[in-house]
Amino acid sequence: MSDALAKRNVAVLVAAQAIMGAQLPMIFTVAGLAGQSLAPNACWATLPISMTVIGSMLTATPISAFMQRFGRAAGFAVGALGGAIGGALGAYALYTANFALFCLAGLFTGIYMSAQGFYRFAAADTASAAFRPKAISWVMAGGLLSAIAGPELVKLTADAHVVSFLATYAVVILLNLVGIGLFALLRIPLPPPPRHDAAPGRSRADLVRTPTIAVAMICATVSYALMNLVMTSSPLAVVGCGFHTGDAANVVQAHVLAMYLPSFVTGHIIARFGVERVIALGLMILAGSGAVAMAGVELENFYLALILLGIGWNFGFIGATTMLTAAHRPEERGRIQGLNDFIVFGGVTLASFSSGGLMNCSGGSVQAGWQLVNLAMLPFLVAAGGALIWLWMRPREFRN
Repeated sequence: MSDALAKRNVAVLVAAQAIMGAQLPMIFTVAGLAGQSLAPNACWATLPISMTVIGSMLTATPISAFMQRFGRAAGFAVGALGGAIGGALGAYALYTANFALFCLAGLFTGIYMSAQGFYRFAAADTASAAFRPKAISWVMAGGLLSAIAGPELVKLTADAHVVSFLATYAVVILLNLVGIGLFALLRIPLPPPPRHDAAPGRSRADLVRTPTIAVAMICATVSYALMNLVMTSSPLAVVGCGFHTGDAANVVQAHVLAMYLPSFVTGHIIARFGVERVIALGLMILAGSGAVAMAGVELENFYLALILLGIGWNFGFIGATTMLTAAHRPEERGRIQGLNDFIVFGGVTLASFSSGGLMNCSGGSVQAGWQLVNLAMLPFLVAAGGALIWLWMRPREFRN
């Protein structure tokens, strides 16, 4: 089949990822720092970020069902509207020093985060089997510009208003409003309605019992949750170890660049070496990130640990997404993709909640808290690696 339409859609999604995606590194850089100043207890500093992840988790299944009925473009526009509302509420919450409202703002931002998660699936909708991993990785590569722009916008806006970070949230509103028009350019047909005599596809229970789908979901959840666990705490750790807010923004920028830069080649690597090997490599790189972080708290350690964290996430998450898209049929798309992201962001929610507690309330110092955050990765990496080995050992005919 021709991939001309798929390439057009990929171009639109790359642009959306680049423009609108800048808001997530912005928010993940400043929300914990702002939350620390607003929260009645330092242990709750990362609660606004956790609320963003909760919003993403709660809306993943409804947005997937909405897209199945009304199309990808309509679902992405709803996500952008949620992001704009989150930015407006966040700005007002900072102006009024209202921590509860700031957490509510994070919940609305989660609507955007949930919709953005479906960009990668949308890239695969009109792609051939051969082009699919490349389409997914190119869309993820669109985050490269957002990785550069987001932290730079934080530096420009953090102190642009007398209320710290208020201008940052004003820019978030603008990014969402500018990005909405892009989705009118998408050309992704709705899945054909099933004939009355057609098989409805597997149920959710049957889908999650499929070995390939189950392992893909486990690896995606572990990759994303552990990335969030460490990234959420990293600005607090950098500043708590005596460095500046600008240093924290630079570390996050390096991390987000590492998340998306490999995407230019990830699809090719998957096509050449196989998706299972790429996921396994991602899990090993995540383990290396934790080892570097635990080796010291110099600025170089933060940079290297967060760069490895981004690369490991890229291989693990894109690999798991590719594995999932190849294991279900079009009529099952709305069912399994929404369930997948609900589970993934459920894991990310737990990681985000745990991050602040481990960082601020489980150690006697910032350094001890940072060590605990990174040590917490180990059992989950072992579990995901074990699941991948189990899949490898099964005969191919019993995997789907």
